[in-house]
Amino acid sequence: MKRVVFLLLLACFCSIGFAQNINWVNRNGALKVVGGKILNSNNIEPQLRGVSLSWSIWGGKKYYNPNVVNWLQSDFNISLLRVSMAVQPDSGYLQNPVEQEKLITKTIDAAIKKGLYVLVDWHDHHANEHLEQSKMFFAKMAKKYVGKPNVIYEIFNEPEKIEWKTVKDYAVEVIKEIRKYDAENIIVVGSPHWDQDIDIVAKDPIKGFNNIAYSFHFYASEPTHQELLMKRADEAIAAGLPVFVTEWGVGEANGDGKFDVEKTEKWFAWMEKNKLSWANWNITDKKETTAILAPGASPAGKWKLDMLTPAGIYIRTQLKKFIK
Repeated sequence: MKRVVFLLLLACFCSIGFAQNINWVNRNGALKVVGGKILNSNNIEPQLRGVSLSWSIWGGKKYYNPNVVNWLQSDFNISLLRVSMAVQPDSGYLQNPVEQEKLITKTIDAAIKKGLYVLVDWHDHHANEHLEQSKMFFAKMAKKYVGKPNVIYEIFNEPEKIEWKTVKDYAVEVIKEIRKYDAENIIVVGSPHWDQDIDIVAKDPIKGFNNIAYSFHFYASEPTHQELLMKRADEAIAAGLPVFVTEWGVGEANGDGKFDVEKTEKWFAWMEKNKLSWANWNITDKKETTAILAPGASPAGKWKLDMLTPAGIYIRTQLKKFIK
């Protein structure tokens, strides 16, 4: 592990000192789905790369602010920010809708101001049980952000043990609500079994709407997230399903476990080969493998290298490779 940290630090030092302020939306324009691919306004796959904020409650809540957004853009070189609004847990949207909406819209607005794309994530494992609340929320977001090509609606994070028909029925109702106000921006639909059964989705995708994509999640070191899971995604891509990796981590599915660099590199190369847009999990200082920040990292950004975990150093280094 010491050798891994040393190599990551070495790579990271090579990328220090090149602050970026790229307006990615000016560069790519409005996104669309054509022929099973997410394309920009020039009909090129933009491949957005970035990070996911943690649940908008608990310890991750303090990083929902413009200072962090600005630092992630200028220092990490993100083109995509995922805003993971907690729904069902205590203090989440179901209990505190006004507070949660205020927190995330402040962060979304900061991302828009910096020219980033932003995933508005209904971070709920049981969204089908909260259909009316979801419809109300996304209607408000669509009214507020119509005409802003930055915004991507992620309407169901990681459906648990729910069959595709249930997820699909829920998604169609929410899509209808969004499309009343926003006819164009991309909507990302969840896949069954924590966004893993995307091959099942590919056999029966949603029809009748434009600019719909589907989420796929993996954790690079998770023993069950290896060849068979990659094969499912390959099948979906080959079938023409537009795939968006809205969450992935360097550790295991519980957020902890081993950071296996070799397995992570294999998954990373796979995303690059398939030109998939992605958001890495996650901006938090919780003491676990997939956390990008070390315990006590400032809620104002401007993190020095000793405030990044091995995962954070790795992700920052990878993102900075794409400065151009």
